[in-house]
Amino acid sequence: MTLRTDLALISDWISPGSRVLDLGCGDGTLLAHLQAERDVRGYGLEIDDANIVACMRSHLNVVQRDLNEGLYDFRSDAFDYLIMTQTLQAVRYPDRLLKEMLRIGREGIVTFPNFAHWRARLCLAMGGRMPVSRALPNEWYNTPNIHLCTIKDFENLCRKNGIRILDRAVVDVTHRETGSMRLAPNLLGEIAIYRLCQQPA
Repeated sequence: MTLRTDLALISDWISPGSRVLDLGCGDGTLLAHLQAERDVRGYGLEIDDANIVACMRSHLNVVQRDLNEGLYDFRSDAFDYLIMTQTLQAVRYPDRLLKEMLRIGREGIVTFPNFAHWRARLCLAMGGRMPVSRALPNEWYNTPNIHLCTIKDFENLCRKNGIRILDRAVVDVTHRETGSMRLAPNLLGEIAIYRLCQQPA
């Protein structure tokens, strides 16, 4: 199975044989790959009916769940990794969900669209309108994204909450990574990918 670049990067960060919980797992593409290629024991949480059916057809363990309800019923350290791709910006309390992720899992992996990408900046500066771009394709009134942030915003949130950044990658919407994105991630990266853990007490 060939994965797009961002999911392949995430897969590389997962140790074989790990316990994984995929938050907002979609149709289960990543989870299925991790089970087949990394021998993980995995579960997905998903709200969309069609995605749940797709996961079940792939014989994946999936539970219908609204992440805005929190993860209170999961015990601490129940998983090695919690993964949340392109979902953080769509939940009501992203800071709380990050803390819960790192309570439940040894590490968290998060991806989100970078609102400071040069195209978004240009749209605001020149047009005076909320950006619509390849990474942010919806209009302001129908977007599922309610907490847009930049790479700098996210890293500041991590510092404030004692979250350690273990790895970071940035890609464009075609999921490619370039050297220029590594040099100026907040300006040139369209999608940010982070591997996180809780700072030791």
